[in-house]
Amino acid sequence: MGLGGIDFAVVLAYLIAVTLFGARFGKSQHNIHDYFLGGRRLPWWAIAFSVVSAETSILTIISTPGIAFNSNLGFLQLVFGYLVARGVVALVLIPRYFAGEIYTAYQLIERRFGRNLRFVTAAMFLITRALAEGVRVFAISIIIEVILKTGVFTSVVIVTALTLFYTYRGGLTAVIWTDVVQLVIYISGTALALGLALAAIPGGWGEVTRLASIAGDKFATFNFTFDWHQPYLFWSGLIGGTFLSCASHGTDQLIVQRLLAARTMRDSQKAIVASGLIVLFQFALFLVAGVVLFGFYWHHPPTKPFLRPDQVFPSYVVGYLPPGIAGLVVAAILAAAMANLSAAFNSLASSSVVDFYKPFFKADGDEKHYLRVSRLVTLGWGGVLIVIALLAQHVHKSVLELALTIASVPYGCMLGIFLLGVLTRRVNGTDAVVGAVGGLGVVLLFMGLTQVAWTWYVAIGTCGTFVIGLATSLIARSREGP
Repeated sequence: MGLGGIDFAVVLAYLIAVTLFGARFGKSQHNIHDYFLGGRRLPWWAIAFSVVSAETSILTIISTPGIAFNSNLGFLQLVFGYLVARGVVALVLIPRYFAGEIYTAYQLIERRFGRNLRFVTAAMFLITRALAEGVRVFAISIIIEVILKTGVFTSVVIVTALTLFYTYRGGLTAVIWTDVVQLVIYISGTALALGLALAAIPGGWGEVTRLASIAGDKFATFNFTFDWHQPYLFWSGLIGGTFLSCASHGTDQLIVQRLLAARTMRDSQKAIVASGLIVLFQFALFLVAGVVLFGFYWHHPPTKPFLRPDQVFPSYVVGYLPPGIAGLVVAAILAAAMANLSAAFNSLASSSVVDFYKPFFKADGDEKHYLRVSRLVTLGWGGVLIVIALLAQHVHKSVLELALTIASVPYGCMLGIFLLGVLTRRVNGTDAVVGAVGGLGVVLLFMGLTQVAWTWYVAIGTCGTFVIGLATSLIARSREGP
């Protein structure tokens, strides 16, 4: 079953409206300070909403309900780690970012360790962010296959092109304000779908809780058992989530760029802390939706078993929501996809131009030249992500866990380098590089020889990088003598 004419009209109206809304900010883009930092005129609450939209993506909406559908609410234990990490980033890293005028997270590395390590960390960001975002673009194809019944390539290109258009025109200002609108849309759409699913279950919420209980307590949230192999236990979630979010929100240009766009350091700190409360509510909503859909499909069995948990929510939207409402929820899902895509385009472009183009190709260009190059680079990254998305079709696992796993491998090295720079004084660039290489080796060793859950990868990489880098520094200084 696909969407009807009314639903297609709703989706089309949304796509046109959000594209035009974002493009209208193009007139305020005069230089790269406007294009990449929004001129630092954006309110902290809008940045908080944008941070959540940027980290959420389409994967959260389609994969998180599937996780709860198959298990329980244990994924929230990872989210509690996200909350702890926000405090660490606000207190430790944000003050360093506002100690001068910078555009990317990796300029901070140059101040401490020199240009070479800045280029290394920026390159790590570009490669891993492109891979992870390519997987997220592929997630759009899952929605397309289940809902729109059109070719994957054509549908992905259309959504990507529309997102590119307003990102190309309006820069970070367009990205953040469309993020605010899109977050409201996808939260509202999910809540509406949840309410309609409850209404269709005989007995409503009481029946959901009964079925959740007999299925093994699907509302269970905490599990204090310690097991290296399970990703969604309390300690692996809290510790792993803290390290993962410290890396993603403290060293990844996708998020750091938003924090740098705040008017003041205090506004930036308020934005990152507030985003934690929003993301906790959001994940709780999506997980509860998965439990409710478990009850719904108990009474309304699907015509054929789901091939992957990512199909649970999209199948419900297409098969059971009334005309118009289905189109609204599809628009909400696409809102999350476009919000994340626009964030990726702008952050990839900012690092490409500031960290590589200006230092290596044209250090003396005027602002109009850099603005023109920034827009062209944004278009180029759009093409790269489409190619990666098409290649990602052949990977058979939860796209949420796939994207998080891809990001987790280098995140530890990145966070370890930043902590070496912030928490030590004697470690130099060479020591940090040795630490990063060693930390990456430790992570890959654990991945290849053990069954440690992916939630530990960032913690292992961070500790490995920090310890090896610090040890290298101490050994080198001891050889030099007093």
